[in-house]
Amino acid sequence: MPNRLQQLLDARPWLLADGATGTNYFAAGLETGDAPELWNCDHPERVAALHEAFIAAGSDIILTNSFGGTRHRLKLHKAQDRVAEINRAAAAIARRSADSSGRDVVVAGSMGPTGEILAPIGPLSEEDAADAFAEQGAALAAGGADVLWIETMSSEEELRAAIKGAERAGLPYVCTLSFDTNGCTMMGVRPTRVARLMHELEPGPMAFGGNCGTGASELMAALLNMTEAAEPGDVLVAKSNCGIPEYVDGQIRYSGTPDLMADYARLCRDAGVRIIGGCCGTTPAHVSAMHAALTAHEPGGHPALEAVIARLGQVSAGAQKQLAAEEDAGESAADARSGRRRGRRRP
Repeated sequence: MPNRLQQLLDARPWLLADGATGTNYFAAGLETGDAPELWNCDHPERVAALHEAFIAAGSDIILTNSFGGTRHRLKLHKAQDRVAEINRAAAAIARRSADSSGRDVVVAGSMGPTGEILAPIGPLSEEDAADAFAEQGAALAAGGADVLWIETMSSEEELRAAIKGAERAGLPYVCTLSFDTNGCTMMGVRPTRVARLMHELEPGPMAFGGNCGTGASELMAALLNMTEAAEPGDVLVAKSNCGIPEYVDGQIRYSGTPDLMADYARLCRDAGVRIIGGCCGTTPAHVSAMHAALTAHEPGGHPALEAVIARLGQVSAGAQKQLAAEEDAGESAADARSGRRRGRRRP
């Protein structure tokens, strides 16, 4: 059967993904230190309620409640032997919510980092990590996921391991990294490197981009950098945190308003991003505002970094330097191509 995500991409200029999982569960009763993934078995109705709220807000893609669903992350909660049960339940809950919506909604099997440091820096080998991701991916596929969604990665080694696991699970994949350290991931991966890496992979991803991070402006800067190395036909993903976390009245709240996230969605479209959503702090109310903004928006020109800063807030110096360097490199390459063309015209 044709992949549901590909069918929607073929039919639509943009797709709206969902918002946060864990931060919304805290509002529904999740306690600090508890594993959201255990709710797939203990409170499936609460998991379904959040999926359905995002679908009602306009989401075309919902991510399963399985971000920490590898054996390594579940080991922290003495649930490492329940990988198949927990992940299959996560996908089945999302599948039921999607299928009962009355429209095509993609179920994306969320696969987050193992929490371990991979070799050569850390003790976990790439092959052992791939085994863990394959185990998780197989359970998500069995539960009804359409695609595996590898997210919040920071190292190239773990990203490759997750992709190997996804391939062994037999589903296509999407991957996003978190650019939260002065324009790079925590392990030093730059946005342009991600775009180039995606073209080295076989099979390649259905889409790639960034998620989480330190707010909409920083993720937009990363996406602008990424577009410098992207190729025609690449499907880019942006799934930003809803502003910056703040400690207010004894609780963590995110500073991003629905209006800010709506403007972020418009800028994403102007930059050519086709899959747009939210990450930490993003509620169904934010997603609803993003849906309204995207539905009414007529894409303009590719946004300059100055426009991103003016509308979404300041970005790190590292991200600004990367973009300036990529633009200079692009202009130099264009000048060189122009010179070659002029040379060929000479008698």
